[in-house]
Amino acid sequence: MGQTRREFVRVGIGAACAVGVGGLARAGELGGDAGSLARSGAESGLRAEPAAVLARKKGLVMDMLPSRLSYGERFKLAKDVGFEVVQAPTTRDMHEAEEIGKAAVGAGIRIDSVMNMDHWKYPLSSSDAAVVAKSMEGMRDSLRNAQVWGSDAVLLVPAVVNAATSYRDAWTRSQKQIRELLPMAAELKIVIAIEEVWNKFLLSPLEMAKYIGEFESPWIKAWFDVGNVVLYGYPQDWIRTLGKSIYKVHLKDFKRKEDGYAWVNLGDGDVDWAEVRKAFGEVGYTGSVIAELDGGDEAYLRDVSKRIDRLVLGVG
Repeated sequence: MGQTRREFVRVGIGAACAVGVGGLARAGELGGDAGSLARSGAESGLRAEPAAVLARKKGLVMDMLPSRLSYGERFKLAKDVGFEVVQAPTTRDMHEAEEIGKAAVGAGIRIDSVMNMDHWKYPLSSSDAAVVAKSMEGMRDSLRNAQVWGSDAVLLVPAVVNAATSYRDAWTRSQKQIRELLPMAAELKIVIAIEEVWNKFLLSPLEMAKYIGEFESPWIKAWFDVGNVVLYGYPQDWIRTLGKSIYKVHLKDFKRKEDGYAWVNLGDGDVDWAEVRKAFGEVGYTGSVIAELDGGDEAYLRDVSKRIDRLVLGVG
């Protein structure tokens, strides 16, 4: 359970085969200061509506950018090759978080979401109270990061089903903990976006829609990953079923082979991108589309950007 999210998916394949700069920038987008933003969330309560997501912003996860570069250089590279937004990982050191936020503003790129980093090692579905406490701490850190960076969503893998945790327990335990996070999410106006991954949980779009719907909260939405469902479903079906509950999107491609499976670049796998693009249009999806692929150099990143234009956005 100590794996990162991406490592977990790769293992699954084998088994199957500033309060400063960022916060103020976001407040400015919504027409107020950071203090009034928090107050408005508290006054309106859990039924307040999240801000409208920006239309089809093209992005990538931060670890696709070369780690040898400074934060400013990484964000400048992302901007130069055509990306508009970045998803950053949970950063517990608030001084570092502020540094990241300032670097993004300096490069003219938005950190639009946070990748929570504790839900694999410390799942909310655990029967161990200490493990759950660690997971909740990680989510609160992620929500604080989102406030600093001006992000509007935190990605959460809600539960992990395994030999020690039944499907029913994963469902009820995780929902209980997420409900405890709702007041903070509403106050900060940050969506908790639930993602489907190879965690033996939420195995169909109908289940995922039901799980999210039971919260009856505008602050719980779906984070849909196009590549994650290819092994046992069709992305376009998931998109049409989840519909308006989809708040953010990850882009990956997945290729079945005679000797197993592989994650591949966009357009090189089994995803029917024409149908995916059509389905997004049908449900009126206007949120960001964020590549979650292997990292690479400038030429590689520029190629990924162009693939998103062609396959997902229908331009270029």
